[in-house]
Amino acid sequence: MTGGSLIGAAEADRIRESIASAVLAAPEGLAASLEHDGEGYLRLVAAARVGAEESSRLLREAIQGARAAGHSWDAVGGVLGVSRQAAQQRFAVKPPSPPAHPEPADGPERRVITPVTAFTEMAALEEAGRGGWHLVDYGPLRLVVEASDRTWEHRRALVGQRRRLTTEGWTRVGPGSFPWHYYKRIAP
Repeated sequence: MTGGSLIGAAEADRIRESIASAVLAAPEGLAASLEHDGEGYLRLVAAARVGAEESSRLLREAIQGARAAGHSWDAVGGVLGVSRQAAQQRFAVKPPSPPAHPEPADGPERRVITPVTAFTEMAALEEAGRGGWHLVDYGPLRLVVEASDRTWEHRRALVGQRRRLTTEGWTRVGPGSFPWHYYKRIAP
């Protein structure tokens, strides 16, 4: 088993194969070009760099999710195969500077709902939505909501459901936070 005995060797191999396949398949014609075109190898480097950056982002967001779910730095470090201190130094989220979306001087009122966890944030958003507040930003342990004269629905969905949700009238909020994306719509 790998990852602190949380996934097996076969599962780890499937993840590695999926990532390698995605890197080779995303740039059109890349795999075929490697047989006859030296430039294809530079395209492969570029595609692998994007894959590595995305994997790094997913790891950071997965760690933030584990922390928001109440897991200690000891537990996170154990899964990563490093000490608590090493995990915390590398992955701790720095205290937020001024909010990314400060309250507009002439716009609707904004509130920060904190602290929230992966287990409490949807209930907090449901309550806020019934009161006419909708999600405009979020971060570790916090939600930023804005006042409106409508009631709102909020939804958290796994990555990859965007197309279906947008056809149902949901609007995505923010860039996402692996493995989740956040959506909102005016309640019917």
